[in-house]
Amino acid sequence: MARARTQTCPGCKPALVLIALLLSAGAASVQAQAPSSPLPLSKACQIGDWTVATDHPLPNVAAALRDGKALRILAIGASAVRRGKGSYVHEIEKLLEQANKGLDVVVVNRGVSGELAADAAVRIKSEVALADPNLLLWQVGTNDALAYVPLNRLEATVTDTVRWLKSHKVDVVLVGLQFVQPMAQDEHYKAVRDLLRKIAAQENVVIIRRYEAMEFIAQAERANTDSLPDELQQMEGGYECLAQYVARAITLGVFGKSLKERVQQPAPK
Repeated sequence: MARARTQTCPGCKPALVLIALLLSAGAASVQAQAPSSPLPLSKACQIGDWTVATDHPLPNVAAALRDGKALRILAIGASAVRRGKGSYVHEIEKLLEQANKGLDVVVVNRGVSGELAADAAVRIKSEVALADPNLLLWQVGTNDALAYVPLNRLEATVTDTVRWLKSHKVDVVLVGLQFVQPMAQDEHYKAVRDLLRKIAAQENVVIIRRYEAMEFIAQAERANTDSLPDELQQMEGGYECLAQYVARAITLGVFGKSLKERVQQPAPK
């Protein structure tokens, strides 16, 4: 049997090394770079020194970005569409890509208006399998509070789902209750709000305190104007602020340590 001849190319090996170096440099260049400061809030969405979101790391998102992968967000909960602007979750995508150079964000919106947490929890498992996210954005609690779902049942549902997600390497951002003026004195509504805070603290996940933020903004609007916006305008404004709060929380969850170090560095002389 004739032996196959191998051809040699004296200049090929250095060329291959150079190509590999160029490819690795190119891969590094598309990885997300931490912004120089936390993502700013618009004037309408500022609420003083009060913190809207809890400060927790997002390790699975950070790992994906280190590997040069896209940030894949699966959004579950009310699917709010603003007039002429689409869903607020796509505003999150735009804000994140603008603030974090080189970051590729893919948002999969699977929100269903009026859905209870128990129904969402069943659906989340199949949606995660289909979307392969590294972050779940879950608006939860409002419909359960309005339906007077027992607190122990809601706690078990949310806690079990959060733990399942973490075991499947998916970070979680919970979006708390909407601020609904007629429910401001309802004890069950307030109890659900407090329950979600407790779950987020116990499970070490980010929660957006939407209720408090929207209440603050509504009070500021009442103090600064004689005529309040209509209900639809208030809802749209609330979702615009929510997009900013979520984008800011994600940025801090991934780049928080480096951002704090940059902010704390003394100014050059």
